[in-house]
Amino acid sequence: MIELLVPAGSIEMVKAAVDNGANALYVGPKGWSRRRDAYELTDEALREAVRIAHARGAKVRAAVNTHPASSELSTLLKRMEVWVGDGIDGVILSDVGVMAAVHRAFPLITIHASIGANILNDEDIRWYREIGVSQVVADTKLSLKELRVRREIEVGVEVLIHANNCYTYLGKCWMSPYHRLERSQDETGKDQFKGSPNRGGLDYRVCLEAWSLWRGNQDLWADRVALKNDAFFLLDDIPHLIDMGVRTLKVQGREYALDLIGRMVKFYRDLIDAYTADPQAFDLHPWTVRLAEIQAQRDLERAKGTLHLFEEARQPVGTCCQ
Repeated sequence: MIELLVPAGSIEMVKAAVDNGANALYVGPKGWSRRRDAYELTDEALREAVRIAHARGAKVRAAVNTHPASSELSTLLKRMEVWVGDGIDGVILSDVGVMAAVHRAFPLITIHASIGANILNDEDIRWYREIGVSQVVADTKLSLKELRVRREIEVGVEVLIHANNCYTYLGKCWMSPYHRLERSQDETGKDQFKGSPNRGGLDYRVCLEAWSLWRGNQDLWADRVALKNDAFFLLDDIPHLIDMGVRTLKVQGREYALDLIGRMVKFYRDLIDAYTADPQAFDLHPWTVRLAEIQAQRDLERAKGTLHLFEEARQPVGTCCQ
């Protein structure tokens, strides 16, 4: 059975996700994922998320998709011991050193290579398999032909079907610190680099600012230069992905409103169930109409959030928090 993996940035989102048909959900442990504190879970909340999800037959994965320094690895492994003890079903990692360390310390935990690993080909997959990875997220720039599943590698393939494009590599933003790179420590002693999502801070979406292209004193483009960071929805590809044997279809959006998360999850649950029940009778058109309504709400929420990030990025260092 194909798995629907969805975001949960709060206990309320956990409930909405499982109530609307998610097979699995991913949460960000506080301080270790690429989101604001408001959309991360404390250890107590993560434990509650596991209880709620397991009671409804769903799995929970902890997204630890930042790149810690050597001095932070021991702290991370101690936190991992708590999360594993609380019953998480897997961990999503993007740092290869962390993957190796986690696999050595917890050989039975399922490791998923995040979109931030930017996996592009079969040899990438084989290498990640060697260091203990069980499932990989394929890079979003791959075509259906390139996404063909290699069962002989014995690694599950996961595909983002509802997310944002990036003009470089999704999950590895190096532009955000352009406005601020503020270093602080949380109560556990972990470094928090506000402005760097790679180190536990925020992605201030600098790519969406009003850029222009200059040579000397000459403005080469009169209009705004738009860097690629728009939404993408692989609606047309979902039937093909299911037929190809992709293991997991993943949705992004831990920062969205609770009602939007619920609508998104139910939409994809209903679509997957409708196709798998009768592929020959499946008609994509009504799903296209339904998705357009969800997309309108999603785009509005993202635009408001982006404007808020622009304002926050320009506050003096030391005056804003996550």
